[in-house]
Amino acid sequence: MTASSDVEENAPRKASKLPVLLGLVLAIIGAGGGFFAVQTDIFGASTDSESTGDDAAALDANDTPAVSFVAIDPLVISLPHAGGRDHLRFAAQLEVPPAYAAEVEAIKPRIIDVLNGYLRAIEIASLEDPATLTRLRAQMLRRIQVVSGPGRVTDLLIMEFVLS
Repeated sequence: MTASSDVEENAPRKASKLPVLLGLVLAIIGAGGGFFAVQTDIFGASTDSESTGDDAAALDANDTPAVSFVAIDPLVISLPHAGGRDHLRFAAQLEVPPAYAAEVEAIKPRIIDVLNGYLRAIEIASLEDPATLTRLRAQMLRRIQVVSGPGRVTDLLIMEFVLS
């Protein structure tokens, strides 16, 4: 045994590059297959959404649900003086089934009273946050539904919400 043969026997073997190359080839094949499947719609995923679009186009005006809107008189709420904002101007419409439009119109003073009380109790800092409007709308709708009774008011549409 020579010294050079001992060095060759004790030297670490180089790792095979075969697993890395095999993984790379399989990844490319998988990506290509996924792209092909999506582009050719093999699994039929978009046929449901296309038929929904066709169904929506097939609906005529007679198939839309009948709704009525009851206007809420514009409210001007006095705010505690903070940062130059003194008033909140609020205007809305209530979406109601046509059968209940007259009943909701008759109790509009109660609805305005509930909205006035709720809007006066809100902190100014929360009014300035744009994301708060969705939460405020849900809270006001719930209060209106409690006052008007079940099934009479289906939605609250905010037409104006201005801090001045």
